[in-house]
Amino acid sequence: MTGVAAGLRVLDFTWFGVGPITTKYLADNGADVIKVESRRHPDGLRLAPPFAGSSGINRSQYFGNFNSSKRSITIDMTTTAGRDLVRRLIPHCDIVAESFRVGTMARWDLGYEQLRQLRPDIIYYATCLQGQTGPRARFAGFGTQLAAIAGLYYLSGYSAEELTPPHGPYTDFIAPRFGCFALLAALDHRRRTGEGQLIDLSQYESTLQFLAPALTHYFATGEVASPAGNRSPRYAPHGAYPCRDESGRERWIALAVEDDEQWSAAVAVLGGTASGPGDGSGPPELATHAGRLARPEQTDAYVGGLTMHRNAGELAAALQESGVAAYPVQNCADLRRDENLRAFGFFRELEQAECGPMPYDGPAYRLDRTPGQQSAAPNLGQHTDEVLSGLLGLSAAQIRALRDDNVLY
Repeated sequence: MTGVAAGLRVLDFTWFGVGPITTKYLADNGADVIKVESRRHPDGLRLAPPFAGSSGINRSQYFGNFNSSKRSITIDMTTTAGRDLVRRLIPHCDIVAESFRVGTMARWDLGYEQLRQLRPDIIYYATCLQGQTGPRARFAGFGTQLAAIAGLYYLSGYSAEELTPPHGPYTDFIAPRFGCFALLAALDHRRRTGEGQLIDLSQYESTLQFLAPALTHYFATGEVASPAGNRSPRYAPHGAYPCRDESGRERWIALAVEDDEQWSAAVAVLGGTASGPGDGSGPPELATHAGRLARPEQTDAYVGGLTMHRNAGELAAALQESGVAAYPVQNCADLRRDENLRAFGFFRELEQAECGPMPYDGPAYRLDRTPGQQSAAPNLGQHTDEVLSGLLGLSAAQIRALRDDNVLY
């Protein structure tokens, strides 16, 4: 395996979203990430649709996308022999990653302090909803609850009476970015000092970074931000407006107007007047930036009335040509055939052991000297024998005995 993380080994106890996405970054860039599961307690995302064909523990494309380029071993952590195997693996690993409830690893005598005795420079990455300490550290949950706790749900909607939360566990796609860079920082620290570290990543606190403008405004003014749909305090109009596609079906266009010069250009493209389509400058009360910001409902209604019969792609191209930020709102099918993503090679088909070719998202970056090499997600326990024989020197008979005793279940 090639990549900037080549030579690193990660023992990965994470599951669902945040942890697996974090370690996936390392795996796709060359690290040997060994995912530890068991048939008794597999990663719950293995059971989540969509599936490649029929459902099955190795067929979830949701799981696959978050666990590319990893190896999988099955060790039943409820057994003493299973935990002993993990202790024997620790000296061979640079990083241990886990996303259990607070205290789970310590109860197995596999917490940071215990693992430091086995490898003094180990980097231990623990991530859970609200961190390893504090009054709510032991609260369990998923990203859907955390998005509510962190205030995202309150800000997402058209009014306080019409909250429209972001789909799914939104915070699962925020925290991994912080986790990955925390790991890189710890690795750099170890390179310079020889010291390992304990990383306590609170997904709650990571998410609050995305609310920095609203929090800063509150601390400065005492004013609580409220849901405002797609409207902006700086741009007007700013939102998504109805259009049509080539077949006359409803589509949408997103646009943002920064100043009066752009507004004049937008109105010229849209062909609007105070009374409707035609040539003109639009309603006089909307001619200034301040006037549009003060009349958001009127501005949106006016712009929407002019866009609703236009072709989304043609209109976006004309607006961009005139200097106005605009683009059609894309659905999943649009993204799949998007020419820029195709040119970037973003979507990939990788050969999965059970399912054959499966679609994967590629990385959103390119490292020209250390490009990495992405591979499909593993079957459950696909590499158990390979890892235990390669790292611990166990014979086939020893591995078979452990399997017979349900240690490798």
